[in-house]
Amino acid sequence: MRQIALDTETTGLDVQQGHRIIEIGAVELHERRVTQRSFHTYLNPDRAIDEGARDVTGISDAFLLDKPRFEDVAESFLDFIEGAELIIHNADFDVGFLDAELARAGHRYGCIHDHAQVLDTLKMARERFPGQRNNLDALCRRLGVDNAHRELHGGLLDAQLLAEVYLAMTSGQVALDLGFQDDSHGSSGIIPVPVLTRRPRVLRAGDDELRAHEARLDALEKSAGYCVWRRIESPESAD
Repeated sequence: MRQIALDTETTGLDVQQGHRIIEIGAVELHERRVTQRSFHTYLNPDRAIDEGARDVTGISDAFLLDKPRFEDVAESFLDFIEGAELIIHNADFDVGFLDAELARAGHRYGCIHDHAQVLDTLKMARERFPGQRNNLDALCRRLGVDNAHRELHGGLLDAQLLAEVYLAMTSGQVALDLGFQDDSHGSSGIIPVPVLTRRPRVLRAGDDELRAHEARLDALEKSAGYCVWRRIESPESAD
């Protein structure tokens, strides 16, 4: 399945008051792996940014003066998301702004739901962690996603963090990356099977690695309520 974690930054909070999108960031996931494909642009909103939005994003009116307008990037944006499932935190907010921009660009573009499905991770988080803070920063802390570099809100950075949060929230485990994924198979979707030409060398984990492993299992158990690795019976305890 092709999915896209997406985030927008805006001039203000209310699309009904004419606020506009000033940044779009999106990263692609394929079969639950983040690929190297992304979409990112700043936009000239043709209006001033509210003070609160400037404080949160660090984006100034002057910075956006030479940036493209939404209608200039509408085609490339829709091409990028076409047929995918959009992963959005508080999806009603972002979809509302995107639909308003599409309407301004021309009715031929339709709305977001004409091009992609939408999955709201805020709704997912509220179901899984009722009564708790479920903004992106809180979820990063709860699920062990490193967001130390997030000093300001940014479309692309937040989309990258959201992709990690989504994977952690929906699996409870870290996907095993066997290192076989590359672009050598082109668009066929067939990943070559590695051929072993000699017996692999077994590397034993050191004390530091074992402690880090146990700490990671503790974090998984805390976030998911269980850890599958600790439920696997050892051969000695199996009947």
